[in-house]
Amino acid sequence: MLIYVLFVIGFVVLIKGADFLVSGSASVAKKYNISDIVIGLTIVSMGTSMPELIVNILASSSGASDIAVGNIIGSNISNILLILGIAAVIYPLAIKNSTIYSELPYSIIAILLVAFVANATLFSSTDDHIISRPDGALLMLFFALFIIYIIKLAKEGRADMLEEAPDEALSMGKSSLYILLGMTGLFFGGKWVVDGAVQIASEFELSEKLIGLTIVAIGTSLPELVTSAVAAYKKKTDIAVANVIGSNIFNLLWVLGISALINPLHFDTEINTDIFVLLVASCLIIFSLAIGKLKNQIGRPTGILFLVAYISYIVFLIARG
Repeated sequence: MLIYVLFVIGFVVLIKGADFLVSGSASVAKKYNISDIVIGLTIVSMGTSMPELIVNILASSSGASDIAVGNIIGSNISNILLILGIAAVIYPLAIKNSTIYSELPYSIIAILLVAFVANATLFSSTDDHIISRPDGALLMLFFALFIIYIIKLAKEGRADMLEEAPDEALSMGKSSLYILLGMTGLFFGGKWVVDGAVQIASEFELSEKLIGLTIVAIGTSLPELVTSAVAAYKKKTDIAVANVIGSNIFNLLWVLGISALINPLHFDTEINTDIFVLLVASCLIIFSLAIGKLKNQIGRPTGILFLVAYISYIVFLIARG
């Protein structure tokens, strides 16, 4: 019974944690003249990726590879179609050139890299498809390159500060407390929601792969959902978009890399279909920017399209079973 109580409480903790994290992060950005987009790509993205990391560490350690891999791919699809969709419906999302020309292409490279290491054994004599420890090290190497890019962006971003964020400047101590409380809330809230969801799903005898791609993926994406929705409501669209793109890169390179280093991950080739969906969803962002009425903006109609696409994907997963 307790796990179901925590499941409900988890949603409340997630919402409040996201509010604290966005407020604290934006205040730090203003105090040190660091742009919102850099904060979104670092503190916010890492904080909201904690549930994916914890779930994957536990899943990898116990040999539940389908949950570990499905969680990452499913979460990233959810981040783009569900979270950006909801955020865009709340408030149109303006996207910076650096996100369009740097972070978004890097996230696509990360997808292709994961697809490559997961399917590399197709060219060998073995029938066992795995993401090995060397593969995990390769993913972590590309993550290190991304961190180097963020450091470079942070230095350049000092001249690109958003003057409107935050509305209220907090002291450094209070900002740090907000960030700490926010990340703690996101972690525990996400864990309680996921634990409850997995418990409920297991009673219906669903496969680990389906649980990983749906319930676990959506559950671990709740921090990104709440954080981006709150940021969009506050019209801090840099945080809303950078949070999603940054989290996707963190998930593919950092979380999946650590998971493979802990224990080689068995890869079900059927998940290649889901990787393809993730690739299409990422390219859909670029396409939506090209056809939108306003330059570099994801508007409400596109947000609705994203949501319809995500619902269709969930229906497909259930039908695939």
